[in-house]
Amino acid sequence: MFPNAPGQGVNLEDRLRGLILNNANTNPELNGGPLRNVQQPGDQYGSDPTRQSENAPGNPSNSQDAAGQQSRKRPNQAQRRQMNSQLSIPIDPRPSHGAQAGRGPGPNTPFGAGNVNNRGQHQNYRPHHQQYSPRFQQGGPGSPYSPRSPFPQASPQSPMPPYQGGPSPQFQSRQGPVQFQQLPQLQANAYARPLPPQNRQLYQPGPSSMNSRGRQSGHYSDDFLPQAFLLDSMVQNVVPDVGIDAHEEADKEAFRALVETACREAITEYEQQESGNQKFDALSVELRCFGSMRSGFATKASDMDLALLTPRSHPAPDSPESPIPRLLEKKLLNLGYGARLLTRTRVPIIKLCQRPTEKLLADLREERMKWESGFAEEEDEENELNTPEPVAISEDASKVKSEDRPGTATSDTSNKAKPSGNHEKSSSLKQKENQSLGDYHNAAKRYLRKLGGRDLTTSSPPLNDEEGEILNRVCKAFITGLFSKELSSRLQTYKSISPLFDESVPFLLRSLQGVVTQAEGERLAMAWESRILKEPTEARESEYLELVESWRTLQGVLGNVTDPLLYNRQLYFAAEKLKRIASLQVVFLEQIQHEEPVYYQTRAQKIMEELRARDQSSEEISTIIVAQYIKGISNSEIRAALQSHDHTGMTLGLVAIHHRALHLAVDYEHALKSGVFDNTHRGDVEQYIALLRGLKVDSQNGPQVHIDDVLLAKIRSLPDPTEISPSKPRDRYKDHLEFPKTDIGIQCDINFSAHLAIHNTQLLRCYSVSDPRVKPMVLFVKNWAKKRGINTPYRGTLSSYGYVLMVLHYLVNVAQPFVCPNLQLVQKDPPHTLSPAEIAARTTCQGRDVRFWRNEAEIRNLAERKMLNHNHDPTGMLLRGFFEYFAQNGQMTTVQSRGFDWGREVLSLRTPSGILTKQEKGWVGAKTVVETTTVAAPPTPSTAKPTTPTESTADGAEEVKTPKTPKTHTKTVEETKEIRHRYLFAIEDPFELDHNVARTVTHNGIVSIRDEFRRAWRIIRSVRKPYEGQEGGLLDAQSKKDSEKGFHELLNLLHGPAPKNAAKAAKDA
Repeated sequence: MFPNAPGQGVNLEDRLRGLILNNANTNPELNGGPLRNVQQPGDQYGSDPTRQSENAPGNPSNSQDAAGQQSRKRPNQAQRRQMNSQLSIPIDPRPSHGAQAGRGPGPNTPFGAGNVNNRGQHQNYRPHHQQYSPRFQQGGPGSPYSPRSPFPQASPQSPMPPYQGGPSPQFQSRQGPVQFQQLPQLQANAYARPLPPQNRQLYQPGPSSMNSRGRQSGHYSDDFLPQAFLLDSMVQNVVPDVGIDAHEEADKEAFRALVETACREAITEYEQQESGNQKFDALSVELRCFGSMRSGFATKASDMDLALLTPRSHPAPDSPESPIPRLLEKKLLNLGYGARLLTRTRVPIIKLCQRPTEKLLADLREERMKWESGFAEEEDEENELNTPEPVAISEDASKVKSEDRPGTATSDTSNKAKPSGNHEKSSSLKQKENQSLGDYHNAAKRYLRKLGGRDLTTSSPPLNDEEGEILNRVCKAFITGLFSKELSSRLQTYKSISPLFDESVPFLLRSLQGVVTQAEGERLAMAWESRILKEPTEARESEYLELVESWRTLQGVLGNVTDPLLYNRQLYFAAEKLKRIASLQVVFLEQIQHEEPVYYQTRAQKIMEELRARDQSSEEISTIIVAQYIKGISNSEIRAALQSHDHTGMTLGLVAIHHRALHLAVDYEHALKSGVFDNTHRGDVEQYIALLRGLKVDSQNGPQVHIDDVLLAKIRSLPDPTEISPSKPRDRYKDHLEFPKTDIGIQCDINFSAHLAIHNTQLLRCYSVSDPRVKPMVLFVKNWAKKRGINTPYRGTLSSYGYVLMVLHYLVNVAQPFVCPNLQLVQKDPPHTLSPAEIAARTTCQGRDVRFWRNEAEIRNLAERKMLNHNHDPTGMLLRGFFEYFAQNGQMTTVQSRGFDWGREVLSLRTPSGILTKQEKGWVGAKTVVETTTVAAPPTPSTAKPTTPTESTADGAEEVKTPKTPKTHTKTVEETKEIRHRYLFAIEDPFELDHNVARTVTHNGIVSIRDEFRRAWRIIRSVRKPYEGQEGGLLDAQSKKDSEKGFHELLNLLHGPAPKNAAKAAKDA
């Protein structure tokens, strides 16, 4: 309690404790008597460093005293410590350096002033103390997870390396000077139960008397247990229905064997007949399963990932010169399977389904014939530029980056310019009459890229002279090609742009983004004098006039133009100020491409509210806004229909309802053409379309629609037509060749470059068998993410593989004590008994370090014997901590740690601490990377003559005769694409250290993910509270989409609320 005075030795309290212990009666347990004092869950011992040194096991006097007193007295503290140290088991392999990354005391860390400098820096140390989870600390029968180690921890036979614990240095900087009392030493062995504490009337300082904010070792709060019990019961009910069963697994394995046989036949035929390799061994071709099916984390109806391995084929199948991918696509289509080769994904794959529909199979064969005929369908480049390349990462698989594949060039650096025809191409850059500046900008970017140039950005290296000249020519062409000649002429008069047109002026490098910003801002500034409405107050009018003049001054002074990036920032902020002027927003009020009418109305309503003033009537402003609203509608047919109606005296809200009704009629017509409704409902839909087009809107009574109740009930029961509205942006991942989610049998992806993925899968499989709680916890979290709609990477959220890494990070680095050892730090070196080739294969793969503890049988054996950890928390308690950890970044209640900092931290499973910072990784801002990938080119029409295929099925003996792949050398072409690397959420791949598994997560995606974690945490905390159940259940499916809610809301506005028996009425009708 108080510092020892010089020469005083131990303090008074320790001296009293020693006297009591030395004079205690004989231990009743040793004499066969009953235990009278059983340690309770909250009991803890304080510990003193001086006393520990005095009673060290190696002290000879203590050992002699123990030998003389063992027959008549209970062992003293030093003897008990020595006995237990000989029967301990391997402990936490996590090093203490950054062990919690500044999150508070680790599970084995004695915090105190005397231990500040005793910080372990590596994993290969031995702990002095081990903290057990609460169940193990209680007296009574041992936990089913209790360790049973037959050898001492320090012995060479120990399966885990020794470890030295110590406080995290980051903790003190983030938490301040808070000190924690040393945690108690509680030991257990295979031969004796823990001895009960004696004389508990003595004061025992512990974390409860200090400033600890984490969970106290030894017991949980009363709120924790019902929360953990609820989660445990949910796991028991959900996981058996979520995980794949043995029957489904057997079916998929049988299908894999069939496909493997087909692949062997196709590759062997090619190698022997066309490559002249008569000694080619067909058995060298393998179709190996990886991903979730192999790792143990597969869910029902999940896709199967297959890796094609043919080491004796040259060139390798992942090479762009290899014809193998196209050969396999042809072979599988001939067998009646649905096969589609995707070359623009991060790694080329064949998507395969077992029983495609007749239409899907016909479409796939037609697409194949187009390729055979030499026709290569062009990608929508505009959409490619607008939508970064979010590729769905195959679950539980680490894919090789494109720059590691042959024939791929990824660079932020320069591409070689193509000098021929630059002037002619740039002169053809023209803005169309109704083309927005944004679309015109995209067209200019495509031109720039085709010319071999690139724009200047903060993340790209400096341009060379040739690239600078190309960029300036495209900037000049952009200004010249503007549809508004007045705008083009005005821009050319400014000193910041005139050097582009005057060759006598010294060269001035500009950026395309900066020129586009100037065009946007100048268009607003030019409209200042011709505004329809003024600002509501003189003060605001004067303020905005100064903004317009400042903008013009910025254009006319060279200033920072010599630094294009700095000048771009100045232009951006100045233009944003002009865009916020409400009177200018009215002039350019128009419906943005793909903007829903309800959002267009919201923008117009906001502008109208800002322009209302005391000396202006609302009717005058409303009339002007309504006229501009109708004028700005993007659909010309709807715009003409609204302009033909008399909207005198109508509010913006009524006009917007009329707009939405006509827009709904267009959506219904498109849905009819797309086959959304069957023929039995076609007449009802056509009748409803006529009613919508004939809608009358009255300024007093609103929309007047006379509709039969039976027809309205049918319309409410039909599918929502707005889901496939033509006004919605094209979904690049949804086309006529997309595989349905159901009713087509087993689906799988055949990967041609999955070497790293196989190592990754084995790592996850070893984690899955390291503790029986890992698999159910992963399956539960994956099911939760799917239910809540946040597990679709190509929609801007996170892949299932990402959630697996999140769970493992918590179990390895956050749970106290750890649940899983870090397999990339423990016994990671391959056994020396292997051959040099096998050691090399287990050490590096494609330049990546793939060493980890991969002996699955050994890990499983130790896990079954409860020898890998000291954590005995139920799965429900672990899940509680998992959701708390990712729901908030403050101090946690489940463990002594802090929550995850989404903005600054990177999850890194391989790192001893489990956490890196984005600053360390250099992942501090989004980067656009231009990839030029070499792929196999389609044959020319002269080399391939398509024939008409005959019908066949996968079970039939007759193969479909599709055009033969030309036997000439495979030609290649280059495909260029822009990939957006985002770091809003950062998860480092265990092997590809420069790959962010969460790079697909967009702004909306991370908002949704974090909102769902917060919602889950609120639901968990609400258990047995008065407000329990207000937010629904944890695994409730996500609510209806905004579009669907908007559809039903519109029906209610037009026809009134739906009756309670609407569903029954529709069924009866």
